[in-house]
Amino acid sequence: MKNIKKIHFIGIGGAGMFALACIAIEQNFLVSGSDSQDSCNIQNLKKRGIKVYVGHDKKNIDNPDLVVYSGAIKKDNLEFAEAIKNKIKLMTRSQFLSKIFKRYKNSIAVSGSHGKTTTTSMITQILFKFDPTVIVGAYFKLINGNSRIGNSDFVVCEACEYLDSFLDLEPNVGVILNIDNDHLDYFKNLENEINSFGKFAEKCNVLVINKDDKNSVKATNNFAGKKIFYSLESNSEFMARNIQNLNGNISFDVSQDNNIIFNIKLKIPGKHNVYNALAAIAVCNFFGLENQDIKSALEVFSGPERRLETISKINGITIMDDFAHHPTEIEASLKAVTEMNFNRILLVFQPHTFSRTYLLMNDFIRVFSSFNLFKIILTDILPIREKNIYKIKSEDLASKIPNCICLRTFERIAEYLAENSKSGDLVLTMGGGDIYKCARMILEKQISSENLYKNP
Repeated sequence: MKNIKKIHFIGIGGAGMFALACIAIEQNFLVSGSDSQDSCNIQNLKKRGIKVYVGHDKKNIDNPDLVVYSGAIKKDNLEFAEAIKNKIKLMTRSQFLSKIFKRYKNSIAVSGSHGKTTTTSMITQILFKFDPTVIVGAYFKLINGNSRIGNSDFVVCEACEYLDSFLDLEPNVGVILNIDNDHLDYFKNLENEINSFGKFAEKCNVLVINKDDKNSVKATNNFAGKKIFYSLESNSEFMARNIQNLNGNISFDVSQDNNIIFNIKLKIPGKHNVYNALAAIAVCNFFGLENQDIKSALEVFSGPERRLETISKINGITIMDDFAHHPTEIEASLKAVTEMNFNRILLVFQPHTFSRTYLLMNDFIRVFSSFNLFKIILTDILPIREKNIYKIKSEDLASKIPNCICLRTFERIAEYLAENSKSGDLVLTMGGGDIYKCARMILEKQISSENLYKNP
């Protein structure tokens, strides 16, 4: 990196790439980039004076010293091909991230099929007074973005398993939250995914492991370093006891080596967040933080963006938005909101990738059918990084789920919900794509109807 001054990012609008681009800017590299579509991240970069192109073209490659590309970029991409032609140095996102990681003594990488962003944010909240460097997968209000450069020996980031990206990292402390059958377009089966997490484990000096997740335990059986287990169900170094639901929020006792060290009341809902909090507690305890500091930080933690985020409460209707796009995540989020005493739940779900929708079809049907939802609305499947070789469409899923319909546009969905939601309802948008835009449209429709009611 010593001879690198100018960096071009292909796929700069993605959460991970955007974070790295921001770090590169803060470290005084000259940055440019491109993405297939406009986004809030793109507009953010443009406001900072960064040259960003919407659409890929070989003309966008303006003699950089280094080209960094995301996992969504294929080798036939015009900019990638131009970099190859001109013998420009290329790095994947994870390779570039590994260069950052090697600068820090206390490096923490959070892996797992679910919960990486929330757990990374929790660790950031606890470590914040130590001025850590952070790379997280969503906007986090505490750091006013999804990345920051700190001035300490701490770095914490998500370790993404897709395309085996996390194997480029060599963290001091690794976290394995869970291992589920996801990204099957790459891993093909769960066994391959478990083996990949095992390889990640070997890159770490210390591992924090969810003992209740049999796949995580299996993946780390041969790990020879220090293991720190946490659990809700079996005897472990860190455990949660006396878990209570407080109208959606969670209270529990934290025990270490069978001794209760403190009681904690989280501001965020869901049993899955108890697991996330235990992982964060175990990590920060390893680094010697005081229990009271850990407790105080977590009790003010309000979560990153798009993790059961309350957008607004208007006309007696609560509008929330969530990133869940895998059946396991959807089930965890729906369990959390059903404990919050809404009269009815109207769910808008944006299926994410053709492969996930097709390969996990039965799981989606099982999860959606197991909750008493007043209405489920499906959008078109988001065609991220792949072609529809499965010939799957949202209607195939909707036809097998009670109270489920398909509406093609966000505008039509917002109109439908304005007509069919009422006081006491929860309107929940959910998915890994741009469904958050629909949540804002729904809010606008509610504001319009409120104004019409006040000024007929």
